[in-house]
Amino acid sequence: MRFYPMFSAILAAAVSAASPLATAQSGQCSTTSSATSAALTTQEIAEGWSVLWDGTSNAAWRGVNSEQFPQHGWQACNGILTVQGEGGEESRGGGDIITRKRYADFDLKLEVKIAPGANSGVKIFTQPNLAPIDRLTGKPAAVGSAIGLEFQVLDDERHPDAKAGRDGNRTIGSLYDLIAAKKDKTPSPVGDWNQVRILSQGKHVTFWLNGRKTVEFERGSPAFRAAAAASKFRDIPGFGEWADGHILLQDHGDQVSFRNIMIRDLRPQ
Repeated sequence: MRFYPMFSAILAAAVSAASPLATAQSGQCSTTSSATSAALTTQEIAEGWSVLWDGTSNAAWRGVNSEQFPQHGWQACNGILTVQGEGGEESRGGGDIITRKRYADFDLKLEVKIAPGANSGVKIFTQPNLAPIDRLTGKPAAVGSAIGLEFQVLDDERHPDAKAGRDGNRTIGSLYDLIAAKKDKTPSPVGDWNQVRILSQGKHVTFWLNGRKTVEFERGSPAFRAAAAASKFRDIPGFGEWADGHILLQDHGDQVSFRNIMIRDLRPQ
């Protein structure tokens, strides 16, 4: 995974002009620190990569239940997007954010850093029209995270979710509550950046954490359906087999930061 200190001037100008980021939550942002932006090489641009978060604009994102970006709970500072957290409760602060665009076949890259004891996730094939579910019972709930397939982001040592679920399928790098990450995964120490990559090609999906594959699965396969039937998503018809969906960054009530979010849409244009 490659990231560079400067972004293409043309692309940065276009993204920034589309939707300047609201700075209501930026009061604590250091004015002396130099901002960093996601960058693409000429080859990556030719290959179809684009930036979902360039450090200056929220144009690609909105709230799950709103066409607007959350007015509180998220902070942009020095090229980093941070969900502030509200005491460990799902979607009680700014709430999850999702891409305005829906994706099916794609290659997604980003970096994520968590605070001690934090819980979060990056979801794909997110369906904002589905009601959230209770984290214990799986029944519909009034408040909670939007439904999708989740790359779990977690402090495995401190957060109790690491010992919940089955065989570690709620630990970092796992397909949350369905498939556990491989034991040889290499998460960065809490407080350091992790590189996340998610590749979706047809029904086939692969997760990587810091360059090492953690999970690989086929949506709709007998093994996938068995895992879904044993999960808290068992009462959601066709769970995870949707044709497309949004990409989501989760507000789980803990402080988590994201940067250098890039995607390549693999669908024929």
